[in-house]
Amino acid sequence: MNHYQDECTAEYNRQRITDEFKQIRLEQFALKSWVAKPGRFARMMFNFANWMISTGKQLQSGMKSWLSIPADSRER
Repeated sequence: MNHYQDECTAEYNRQRITDEFKQIRLEQFALKSWVAKPGRFARMMFNFANWMISTGKQLQSGMKSWLSIPADSRER
């Protein structure tokens, strides 16, 4: 009877280990196939940052022409 219990315990442990390996393989497969999809807030912040950059560039180029001193009005 003791031998039977040992065999049942060993079989139970083998099955548990096999199930753990299957679960690990499924998790690895899920992680490999996961595609990053930004949420609504992330997209909004990304678009807002791009808008700030483009607006800053436009303002900077506009300020250069506005602040430049014409050559004929310079004091000598």
